[in-house]
Amino acid sequence: MVRTTTSMDDLAALLVPLIREVPNFPQPGVLFRDLAPVFADATAFRAVVDALIAPVQQVDVVIGVEARGFLLGAAAAYALDAGVVGVRKPGKLPVVCDQEGYALEYGVASLELADGVLRPGQRALVVDDILATGGTAAATCTLVERAGATVSGVAVLLEIASLAGRDRLAGRSLHVLLTV
Repeated sequence: MVRTTTSMDDLAALLVPLIREVPNFPQPGVLFRDLAPVFADATAFRAVVDALIAPVQQVDVVIGVEARGFLLGAAAAYALDAGVVGVRKPGKLPVVCDQEGYALEYGVASLELADGVLRPGQRALVVDDILATGGTAAATCTLVERAGATVSGVAVLLEIASLAGRDRLAGRSLHVLLTV
């Protein structure tokens, strides 16, 4: 596994110009941070994945949260020589073992975990693109732990500090690349 080192200042200088702010999406009053340009830039994407996994010691599986977390989670799992599991929105999995609801900045939602994809005792890294209210990450951690695995940490590209999502992850190892 090859890991490059980029300082957090260099990483911010690379990523911030690529993050597109879209006002009033998905509803009025919400400022959406679009990370698609970051993912589309090969240098930025590699730097993000390398920085997300830099503090990780060893995990058995990376949990990618639908949908942008799938992109980061799959790349992180590959770099860590780990398996990858996606947690999905309802109705996307043929065999579900568990479901967890949570609150969003602008509503409520739930996530599902496929049956038979996690084994008791596995060490899991939860990966997502943005930490906002913390509901998505907390729900994912709950699903992982109820399946008998251990959450080794949570890694996100961008944290929206004003929404205090990290409060819902108190006591967990949280790795954030950028905070706005």
